[in-house]
Amino acid sequence: MVEPTIDSQVDEKFGEFAMITGDAANVETTTQSGFVLMGGSTDVDEAIAWMIERSGGGDFVVIRATGTDAYNNYIYGLGTVNSVETIIINSVSKANKTNIENKIKNAEALFIAGGDQYDYVKYWKNTKVENAINYLINTKKVPVGGTSAGCAILGDVYFSAQFGTVTSSQALNNPYSQKVALGKNDFVNIPILAQTITDTHFDNPDRRGRATTFLARMVQDWNYNAKGIAVEEKTAVCIDENNIATVYGYNNGTAFFMQSNGQGPEVCTPNTKLTWNRNNQAVKVYKIENEVNGNGSFDLNDWSGASGGTWKYFWVDNGVFHEN
Repeated sequence: MVEPTIDSQVDEKFGEFAMITGDAANVETTTQSGFVLMGGSTDVDEAIAWMIERSGGGDFVVIRATGTDAYNNYIYGLGTVNSVETIIINSVSKANKTNIENKIKNAEALFIAGGDQYDYVKYWKNTKVENAINYLINTKKVPVGGTSAGCAILGDVYFSAQFGTVTSSQALNNPYSQKVALGKNDFVNIPILAQTITDTHFDNPDRRGRATTFLARMVQDWNYNAKGIAVEEKTAVCIDENNIATVYGYNNGTAFFMQSNGQGPEVCTPNTKLTWNRNNQAVKVYKIENEVNGNGSFDLNDWSGASGGTWKYFWVDNGVFHEN
């Protein structure tokens, strides 16, 4: 973490729920698209710097529903930006404010902080904030990222946490538990993450079983070619403008690129333990360990071109998770 260099100031246009560091005047820069999926815990400096570079030194906006402006000086110290502004959006009414929508639309980079992803779903979905996020992704094409809960909402399919978190054991023992609350195709729209779910804090606790259950539900319920990107703590997946992913981070954290191997689960029904075996090859997985300056390559265009990691499989027998 970089030591703070400039104090944040209240943005008078927004009041107490927005703080800005740097120049409050809007600038326009040349940006390059990209996405950061961060797994939580310690932020990955190199991934934020990657976003800053792609922002062209413009205005970097952080949105969240709770918390502080702690990201402002941290991000401001990692590279050259015109400003960093944190906006706390903790109600539907705030999420529908035109000035907040415009502030987000004027950003050259957007980062969604951690917290509770259901706050983001209940406050931001079907609002001007949602429109602004998708404008940045699909029209303005600026770098967009998130960590923890902020990463969890970036997939076409998302675990909403509407009824609280769900453990691997709970999901495997009843894939239709109320806690396995999934949304799809109605919130953040990143085209390369179509039919894809993201998961974070993948190693704390072990979430391999629940992620496999999410994929099973995606196949069973929607006949999706189910895919998932799961990220351990202190790890970030950076996806460039060509849809190639590289893994950054610390402490040998890992990212997993998971995909249904062509056949759905044998048993996926309410109040019954999940079985998804398919000859011990139900879910095909590419695993890449992080490095500070980036490691590996995974092609999200075809989900087969890969380097710097290893292929493996996940499967489930009667509620018990296995991997090779």
